[in-house]
Amino acid sequence: MNFSSRLLENAVNEFSKLPGVGQKTALRLVLHLLNQPSQEVENLSDALTRLKREIRYCKVCGNISDSEVCGVCSANKRDKSLVCIVEDTRDIMAIENTNQYNGVYHVLGGLISPMDGIGPSDLNIERLVERVKTGEIEEVILALSATMEGDTTIFYIFKKLKDLPVKISTIARGIAFGGEIEYADEITLARSIATRVPYGVES
Repeated sequence: MNFSSRLLENAVNEFSKLPGVGQKTALRLVLHLLNQPSQEVENLSDALTRLKREIRYCKVCGNISDSEVCGVCSANKRDKSLVCIVEDTRDIMAIENTNQYNGVYHVLGGLISPMDGIGPSDLNIERLVERVKTGEIEEVILALSATMEGDTTIFYIFKKLKDLPVKISTIARGIAFGGEIEYADEITLARSIATRVPYGVES
């Protein structure tokens, strides 16, 4: 792609680093911003800068938050004995949109994927084990994507928790294999949580 301006080229190259954004889409976005009032572009720049500098992660569950403890963990009406294990914040948003879940969460920060060099120590699993050991949690729901990486992570977490006094369940397979939680429709996701089943491995 030939550019008439080095500044334009640099901006397009930065935008095209975003997931799912090719050079043509990046160019369209950059040209759109170029035609907007300076204040609007500055507002966007400021929002992104503040996001990067000021965003925090909940010390309890690992969710993205504006404060030390996120709104879900600090809400008195949430059932703290029920913990839903998710890959990242996008999954929390998807589940919250169902308005059918009243427990709290635990964010792993990814899935075990040897092909990508991601092992158990790279995820927020030990913190989960510590939370369960407090005895305050009665059930953990493994709400991970129906993929090979998701199943591997579920199996590993089960092995870590199976000797602790906690019920372990997994969402029903209303979500097709290979599907990701964040893309499931709200009705399917709500039913998958409501009809969750015990998770166990035959010896």
